[in-house]
Amino acid sequence: MINFKSFILENGEKKVTLKAYIYSFYYRLMIKNIPMKKLEPRLGKRGKETIAEESIEHLRTAKLYAFHVNRITERLPWEEKCFVRALTLRKLLGEVGIPCTIYLGVHLVDGQMKAHAWLRCGQLYATGGNGEGMTVVAKFSN
Repeated sequence: MINFKSFILENGEKKVTLKAYIYSFYYRLMIKNIPMKKLEPRLGKRGKETIAEESIEHLRTAKLYAFHVNRITERLPWEEKCFVRALTLRKLLGEVGIPCTIYLGVHLVDGQMKAHAWLRCGQLYATGGNGEGMTVVAKFSN
């Protein structure tokens, strides 16, 4: 659950934290209520990847934002999945002009197809790991 004392007194990035809450809720609603076919145009440029080199300042910001998104989504009263985390972080990074790529992949687990999403900024895999063992089925850049 949310620790309001910690949020008010110890959180230097309150604005990022609040936006991450709002965006994660928004993207959760979108994913639950909009078919993927209609959601896809909102994901960015399909089939495009951002470059693997990024400035130190952009990587620091991406790492900080990823920390907040991952920390927040672990504590929400509703379940957050990798896709929501990736979309939330992409939105936050896009607001400050930092390019990133969302990957959608699949793999087999006990004979069943499982989907996964992750986000990369430069060489930093900020949410969802690095996609190891996944077959990439789509990628979107902002």
